[in-house]
Amino acid sequence: MKYDLIVLGSGPGGYVAAIRASQLGMKVAVVEKAELGGVCLNWGCIPTKALLKSAQVFEYLKHAADYGVKISEEPSPSLNDMVKRSREVAEGMSKGIQFLLKKNKIEHIQGHGKVLPGKKLGITDDNGKTTEVEAEHIIIATGARSRQLDSMPQDGKKIIGYREAMVLDKQPGSMVVVGSGAIGTEFAWFYNAIGTQVTLVEFLPNIVPVEDEEVSKQLERSFKKAKIKVMTNSSVEAVDTSGKKCKVTVKTKKGEEVIEADVVLSAVGITPNTEKIGLEETGIETENGKIKTDQYYKTNVEGYYAIGDVVAGQALAHVASAEGIICVEKIAGHHPEPLDYNNIPGCTYCSPEVASVGYTEKAAKEAGYEIKVGKFPFSASGKASAAGSKEGFVKLIFDAKYGELLGAHMIGANVTEMIAEAVVARKLETTGHELIKSVHPHPTMSEAIMEAAAAAYDEVIHM
Repeated sequence: MKYDLIVLGSGPGGYVAAIRASQLGMKVAVVEKAELGGVCLNWGCIPTKALLKSAQVFEYLKHAADYGVKISEEPSPSLNDMVKRSREVAEGMSKGIQFLLKKNKIEHIQGHGKVLPGKKLGITDDNGKTTEVEAEHIIIATGARSRQLDSMPQDGKKIIGYREAMVLDKQPGSMVVVGSGAIGTEFAWFYNAIGTQVTLVEFLPNIVPVEDEEVSKQLERSFKKAKIKVMTNSSVEAVDTSGKKCKVTVKTKKGEEVIEADVVLSAVGITPNTEKIGLEETGIETENGKIKTDQYYKTNVEGYYAIGDVVAGQALAHVASAEGIICVEKIAGHHPEPLDYNNIPGCTYCSPEVASVGYTEKAAKEAGYEIKVGKFPFSASGKASAAGSKEGFVKLIFDAKYGELLGAHMIGANVTEMIAEAVVARKLETTGHELIKSVHPHPTMSEAIMEAAAAAYDEVIHM
């Protein structure tokens, strides 16, 4: 069988690339060894947000009296029911991808794919039978998996990764979460919200370390207020799983501390899935475990491309999707713009939520910019007060010379829905004064963006 394009992997990079290629008139096939939609849809972005929503509803019920609502019985969480709903959401979305592939006349081939020389792909099915297909173009979009550390090898029971954290059949009484990136932070908040005693361990000086320092400090305060034990500048040296509980040895600035917990969640990043997919045999170059490409995702071997978590850049679903579209549009002879990796929004869906794009204050200064900084707290927002969500703020960073928006950093309720305004503003090279003069609806959380811009230029009204 011969195709114009074969995509290896059906995650948010792979299936989006396949659909765009079909729209551009190509004959396309997608090869997937597991569920359609990849990790993001089945074991990442979507099911975790379903779990977080369940915990948020539980939080609402616990504080119903604050809103003048009386509940006759004390609410209680059911982890099993939360997990069941989460899996149903993921399964529904996976079926949606199946529908989209069919609608766009894309062939779905089930099996483990391996790239071969000569623009070919070997596909091994569950029975061990291997067939070969070929295409003018092959895109590798095999994604990534949970990273393993020697100090805490995952056994799937006492030391777990994000997959197991999503489907635990029993709520642990206590948990140590190692790593405070988006995955670790979200699970720390989720399990704490439903009553698990959580300790969050971070090697670097701040949690959510890629974020602006003020955001990190605010989230740490919020977590400590929620009774999450936060340990920064700390590393897990060993985990003893021989007893009923895990004994976690944590090295801190003050010395070693042993913490007992039912479960340890390793959330120390991800590893790209680049092994056993034929890269060496095909001659495709890698660097630090990732596939080397040009700005249009072409590898060093003609006809082979790579996108998503297997290439350099942020390991985010929306980045993979954007890369997939750019890649196939270039293949089709269009002239897409290379992706601006400094204008990629990052979102963390704990409570309060965190969202950002562009330069942090520290990075802007290090890049040599003279800056203006505007900050508006949600405690001064009418909508936030009405909603009972006054934690957090919006912080905007502008180039003092030209007024360009260099970065936006937000922490608070629903800020993951607000960050897109800043992404578009940066794409359009919007200035601070243009943001100030863009009338925002009242009362909304998004007014804080206009007010933060005004604060940078000493024009803020409501503060």
